[in-house]
Amino acid sequence: MKTTFALIITALTIVTLSGCNTISGIGKDVQKVGQVVTNAGGK
Repeated sequence: MKTTFALIITALTIVTLSGCNTISGIGKDVQKVGQVVTNAGGK
């Protein structure tokens, strides 16, 4: 279970960071990843 969760978070991080074009884009992407982690932890 923890391994699957870690793989999902890693994949989301890679996809998110590969889609960044600007510094502000990086900040928005990091914020989204943080929201995903927070939401996943609350379930």
